[in-house]
Amino acid sequence: MSTPYAEVIGDPIVQSKSPLIHGFWLRALGLSGDYRHAHLKPDDLAAYIAQRRADPDWRGCNVTMPHKGAVMELVDDPGDIRSTIGAMNTVVRQRDGALIGTNTDAAGFYSPLAELDLEGAPVAVVGAGGAARAVLFALARANVGPVTILNRSPLKAMGLLATFGLKGDVVALDAQLPPASLLVNASSLGMKGQPPLDLDLSPLPGDAIVYDLVYSPLQTGLLKAAEARGLDTVDGLDMLIGQAALAFELFFGAAPPEGRDEELRALLTA
Repeated sequence: MSTPYAEVIGDPIVQSKSPLIHGFWLRALGLSGDYRHAHLKPDDLAAYIAQRRADPDWRGCNVTMPHKGAVMELVDDPGDIRSTIGAMNTVVRQRDGALIGTNTDAAGFYSPLAELDLEGAPVAVVGAGGAARAVLFALARANVGPVTILNRSPLKAMGLLATFGLKGDVVALDAQLPPASLLVNASSLGMKGQPPLDLDLSPLPGDAIVYDLVYSPLQTGLLKAAEARGLDTVDGLDMLIGQAALAFELFFGAAPPEGRDEELRALLTA
């Protein structure tokens, strides 16, 4: 009997914790299924999608760097992700072989902030890639105040502010932070194997929240600096688990088990 499976694709991919998360949920629910990772170079993406489209056991994949933009040209887009978020992180195979792309990053990012009132609040975001697009999409829906993007390429970042209808500014990575209520690192800076993200957090008010999407390492230099200042922090596992929960239901037709998040976090940080 064949076993349904899903995957996470990216380049690099060994750092991904998605197989641990989905495997934990599959075992906890007693479901027959598997979740793997596939190291995929950009030139191999089209062939991979064509091959998996023909495999009835393949339920879909999560998409990480650098494929979130390119995959949009290879799958169906009924939710118009292309012209809204502009990046796909999840592809789901339908029974007829059709492949639908969507984005669970935006909801996963926002879930730890859902109880907060961010309307009108000033925000700073580091980065302007696929993760930043999901972050800015969610922030626009929350009606935040001015958004300052710190990025190497000002033109790319200015385009994102316009795309999501956000007012704000674009500054260099080494510019002084504004007095933001929320600071989000949506770049790969600070990730294992990447350059550190060195920011002076002194302009942030005492009630600011610092949110780092990087989860390898989990305790990034940015979060350590924020905690040293006594600021509230959100680590990358919150978004990772949140977006994975939505994808898991799409792949395997069941919601993740409730009340097991602490056990899952312990597994991921072991």
